[in-house]
Amino acid sequence: MHPVTIGKYRIAACSKPLLSGRFGAQVSIASGRGSASTDRVMSFHDDFSTPDAAARYAIAQGIHWVQSATRTQ
Repeated sequence: MHPVTIGKYRIAACSKPLLSGRFGAQVSIASGRGSASTDRVMSFHDDFSTPDAAARYAIAQGIHWVQSATRTQ
């Protein structure tokens, strides 16, 4: 799944195979450039039947986080 950009944030998903044969989800939310850059990485407890399902969930959670963070600014 391709990264998504919302304002100054770049949201990228990563799925990883689990021992159970299912897939875990992680999302990276990055902003800034050079020494002023930040990257928040979140892993989720849910597991998914396909890597694509895990990635879609991670992107959705990343978008939700960005929308919540930008509402409070």
